[in-house]
Amino acid sequence: MCVRGETWKYLPLRELVRRRRCGKLLHMTSYQIHTADTADEAAKEPLEVLDGAFGFVPAAAGLMANSPALINTFFSAFGHFRSGGTFGSDERQVLLLSNAVANRSEWAVAFHTLESLQDGVEPAVVEAIRRGERPADQRMAALWAFTRSLIEKRGYVEEAEVAAFKSAGFTEAQVFEVITSVAISAMTNYTANLAEPPLEEAVVPHAWKTEHSSGA
Repeated sequence: MCVRGETWKYLPLRELVRRRRCGKLLHMTSYQIHTADTADEAAKEPLEVLDGAFGFVPAAAGLMANSPALINTFFSAFGHFRSGGTFGSDERQVLLLSNAVANRSEWAVAFHTLESLQDGVEPAVVEAIRRGERPADQRMAALWAFTRSLIEKRGYVEEAEVAAFKSAGFTEAQVFEVITSVAISAMTNYTANLAEPPLEEAVVPHAWKTEHSSGA
């Protein structure tokens, strides 16, 4: 593990990266992947936190640092989602993985597959989401269906879909909290789709292509 000491506890970007085999990138992107040394002053702080916690700056964060507005907005939003939200870590990962598949983000699907398994999501649930299929677990299925519908319908979900989500045990506040995950995923997924960053070596076994999903 490359996380140093107890620093990871204070890192709002835990779901972004894998904490092993740090810094080994398997191919290049034409966009600059910044480190804390190369980023503009306004973008340094998130990268310094990442580097201090993980021992390297992951490719997606380094790419987002090309825009201080993007990396800082993402860093703040994820911090609130992780520390101030009401979803469990496994539920957050189901949302983020489902969003990545819906957005056809190969980089994000690979990373969130790894992190989902690390955070206790059942492998069968992970595999179903990667295939674009409804998980058998009813609570996870409700998360998958609702966030997927929000993305596909641009927020114009049916009242019946909201009711189905709430009937699975979620609250009205969580209806809106799901939107936080959609916004976070838009930042990371669109960055990855644009720049096609390299996968860390640890996530290569979880590589994913859009044709793996029945909804692609």
